[in-house]
Amino acid sequence: MLLAQGKSLHQLQQEFVDLRFGMFVHFGLPTFQNADWTDPDLDAAVFNPTRLDTRQWVSTAKSAGCKFICVSVKHHAGFCMWNTATTDYNVMNTPLHRDVLKELTTALREAGMQVMFHFSILDTHHRIRHTWPFTPEKTEFIKAQLRELLTDYGPVNTIMCDGWDAPWGRISYSDISFPEIYSFVKSLQPNCLVMDLNGAKYPKDALFYSDISCYEQGAGQRISADDNRLPAMACYPLQRTWFWKESFPTDELKDVEQIVRENIIPYNNAYCTYILNAAPNREGLIDANAVEAMRHIGEIWKNTGHIIEVPTAPEPITDINIAIGRKCDSSWSDDMMLMDFANDDDFTTCWDSSPEVEHPWWKVELDEATPVGMVVITEGKRSRMQSFTLEILRRGVWQSVGGPSVVSSGRVHICRFPPVEAEAVRVRFTAQDATLSIAEIGVYSPYSKI
Repeated sequence: MLLAQGKSLHQLQQEFVDLRFGMFVHFGLPTFQNADWTDPDLDAAVFNPTRLDTRQWVSTAKSAGCKFICVSVKHHAGFCMWNTATTDYNVMNTPLHRDVLKELTTALREAGMQVMFHFSILDTHHRIRHTWPFTPEKTEFIKAQLRELLTDYGPVNTIMCDGWDAPWGRISYSDISFPEIYSFVKSLQPNCLVMDLNGAKYPKDALFYSDISCYEQGAGQRISADDNRLPAMACYPLQRTWFWKESFPTDELKDVEQIVRENIIPYNNAYCTYILNAAPNREGLIDANAVEAMRHIGEIWKNTGHIIEVPTAPEPITDINIAIGRKCDSSWSDDMMLMDFANDDDFTTCWDSSPEVEHPWWKVELDEATPVGMVVITEGKRSRMQSFTLEILRRGVWQSVGGPSVVSSGRVHICRFPPVEAEAVRVRFTAQDATLSIAEIGVYSPYSKI
């Protein structure tokens, strides 16, 4: 996949993995509260770091061998860490009245380090959340913020999205269109990777809605260092939580020798860059115990850059799955494992075909004349599918999809083909070992900017 005016996606993924280690920084209104999720209408005046020094953050990261800092520019409560024209809820309307992001990005570039942004799509202050209408204006609001971030602060290695397609965020990739945001980011900075913290939901065999496979260890998401084959990121807080708390200066921190031994080294060898969070305090400085912990990492481990060639991953799936929740049917199912489990947007449930059926099939009905350009079949963990064919219903007649490009990665089979209009899509399974078990069948309509 060659990005317009940029490097190939595989090259960008390799460069990301070659970074190996970075520091995460969560700093904002939650720093001045007892919870990481603050009151969305909390007065911004509480944000008043009296000794803010982003160069201290950078020197702390560099002492550990970090090649970049990933900073949370907007967490879930919508408070912006930069000088934005999109909302008054930002650092310029606080007693500090300084562009924290500008100071940090300047310090990073002076130190020869790279820049990453953590950006929450979920925004409780601006009511971009479940049960509130997802209007076009809200998408434009997000794009306006991204435009500022990607035009006013120099080259950005990666945008890490959060609160999107998460069970606790409940904003789907169609509520706020993933392909629209993805395409918009690439139009501004073609070499900026787009990641979403969705590793808990999607199978590890392919890249769903992310250029890099993402794992938030604090949320119980663990990458397998034994069998991962995708470019990946894993993140974890050095302290107890992501944002600073009053007990942090005297708290026992995570064992950094264990982190190096059990995370950084094996994960790096499994195509994964590691990001460790060190939270600045209410003065705007990283506590002495955290500074010492990061320095100790740099003593016992050296970041020598490139160590492993990243396998070429299938092109990321970025279009909207229009099959979710639609009327479907199939050949005879096995017991209670009905056909509806194959398009319920849950990869832990499966449609199991009855062992009495030699050639199973499954279909989903679409709106009249819906453009379709990709079908993705994800098998259950115990399924062993050997071959299948795709068919579309057009003007009431079933037709074979001619010559789809099929890329199989583990249990995920990605079938791309020139877009066709379809009223329904059917998959015929022509050979399989043992029981056919299908976790999800996704049908994707190509994104159009028009």
